[in-house]
Amino acid sequence: MNQIQPDEPMSNGTDADESSAGSASPERSTGRRTFVLKRRDDSALETRFRIRYADELNAAQLAVAEQIDGPVLVVAGAGTGKTRTLVYRVARMIESGIAPESILLLTFTRKAAQQMLRRAAELVGPKAEHVQGGTFHSFANLTLRRHAEAAGYAPGFTILDQGDCEDVINLLRARLGLDARGLRFPRKQSLAAMISASVNRLTPLSTIIEEDYPQYRRQIDDIEKLARSYQQYKREHSLMDYDDLLINMSLLLERNNDVRERLAGLHRYIMVDEYQDTNRLQHEIVRQLGERHRNVMVVGDDSQSIYSFRGANFRNIMDFPKTFAGTMIITLEENYRSTQPILNLTNEILRHATEKYEKNLFTRRTSGEMPVIISAGDEQLQSQFVVQRILELREEGVELSDIAVLFRSSYLSFDLEIELNKANIPYVKMGGFKFIETAHVKDLISYLRVLNNPRDVVSWNRILLLLPGVGPRTAQRLVEEITNDQLRLGPGSEESARKLGNSAAGDLFAMLSSLTGERMSVPEIVERLVEYYRPIMRGKYDDYTKRLKDVEMFAEIAARYRSLGSFLADMALEPPTESVIGMEAGTEDEKLVLSTIHSAKGLEYNSVFVIWALDGRFPSFHAARSLDEMEEERRLMYVATTRAKDRLVITYPTNIFDRETGSVLSKPSRFIEGLPDDIAERWVVAEE
Repeated sequence: MNQIQPDEPMSNGTDADESSAGSASPERSTGRRTFVLKRRDDSALETRFRIRYADELNAAQLAVAEQIDGPVLVVAGAGTGKTRTLVYRVARMIESGIAPESILLLTFTRKAAQQMLRRAAELVGPKAEHVQGGTFHSFANLTLRRHAEAAGYAPGFTILDQGDCEDVINLLRARLGLDARGLRFPRKQSLAAMISASVNRLTPLSTIIEEDYPQYRRQIDDIEKLARSYQQYKREHSLMDYDDLLINMSLLLERNNDVRERLAGLHRYIMVDEYQDTNRLQHEIVRQLGERHRNVMVVGDDSQSIYSFRGANFRNIMDFPKTFAGTMIITLEENYRSTQPILNLTNEILRHATEKYEKNLFTRRTSGEMPVIISAGDEQLQSQFVVQRILELREEGVELSDIAVLFRSSYLSFDLEIELNKANIPYVKMGGFKFIETAHVKDLISYLRVLNNPRDVVSWNRILLLLPGVGPRTAQRLVEEITNDQLRLGPGSEESARKLGNSAAGDLFAMLSSLTGERMSVPEIVERLVEYYRPIMRGKYDDYTKRLKDVEMFAEIAARYRSLGSFLADMALEPPTESVIGMEAGTEDEKLVLSTIHSAKGLEYNSVFVIWALDGRFPSFHAARSLDEMEEERRLMYVATTRAKDRLVITYPTNIFDRETGSVLSKPSRFIEGLPDDIAERWVVAEE
């Protein structure tokens, strides 16, 4: 029983009434009294809340919602209602009297944060809209713009996307003469990946090259020189890439006590979703923000940590209790997605993991089809089986859009795609062109970027090269004048641009200068740009009319914004994902889903086929290089199998010749080999 011993006697020196909240008894030897707190009546406390949490959540979920203070790690198995639990926790915090402004909810997509807060608002009203929710990158972007001076940047810095980063690296590679050496030098994509991995893993670039790109060991000095030039170039031109947002955020917190204390005071309660996907920088940001108040709750599933190639660190979720001593660990195990026969298989896959948080998924859906493991004589037989089974399921009433075929790597579906086309089965393959990566959208964004940040030489170079009669040399001459402040947007720039370039360059500067000289809204600016760009696009692309649909979408999105800076930041950090360019042909709404396992994470389907579960392909031979890589492959199999709600089929071909090793692959994946007979049925495909 808690006790409080006040230094002074109670107000009137008389014994407290026994019917009061506590009781006091005199201590004659010290002149002090002891006030004994009675046990709290939790049922009475619950009457404060409008929501009946115990009726809406299971016992483990309720424990998460109730544990508000102190560090908490929620280990949420696949399909265990993680999002629902977070929504109700936010609602309960607000109902408990915690100011919504003091809650920070960090997720991996802005859409996820918006959905959670919208659902919380449905429970407790508009107060939930005052919770700050978003991605690590969007949070870092807003913070760095507010504290730009302390971070050593101008508030109008430009955010580079992946393609922009590669273009800058390619430019610097040419400047340093690294593209004219006799030795093979990495491509711009590989160089960008090396530099990004070094930043995200907080690991020296030389170590990244030694471990992941050993063929370039002899070029380490040149690559490090290029990386230093890249960092310097970005700072000189007020540019940041995605990694810079995180590293500059972490440095801001580390080097500026006032900023760190202010942010920690503002965000007294921190919640982080998908913690197994965080990298070391994100983990550091959470630690720096939360070490003062320690009210940090992270939720994730160690068994779904599958993004190490993006810098995600499995150790973050495993070592969270060490980072925040006294962490309460709550495990969510009741699954609301799959049948128990499917969960029995997924539990068995995890049982052999070398390091994990113990969990055993269970469900009230106790009956259902047993998972099936299919052995096919070759790849074509595997594809023909999958196609035939899909057609049978369609006849049974399962919609194509509720059937998914998953695979370890994209190339493993090529043969299946041929068979699907023969059978006239429409499908969509997860991946393809993203809206922000299409050339015409990147062109429009580049025009806007130079208006927002006139020192953005990457965007200047792109839009100058769109002009007729302007080649790399002329573009570079104009860019140098812009960099040296000899050529600026405004009165007189049109004539200067004509002399340095040509009449088209003059027209460009005239158009851009007109946009800077008027007080125009973002939609008005975009409308003027589209009018200018349309004839350029017509001459550049054969599928001009198709691309116009993306341009229309771009203009519609711009109409939602008042600030050009906010619009550009959102387009860089949370762009729309789909473009009309590269989409599958056909008008049928119902399509089979083909997807890599990485792209399918977080999704669910009535029926799931996991193909190519062949040792040497899944897991790959390369995974055998280290225990960590092999364990991530195991987790990948767990993610694949937990996508299925009612039906799970795992297939593998045999007699596959592997050119790299010179051997024949015929054994099922080690993750499914030797499964007990009561876990999965085994079939062999035979031709009629």
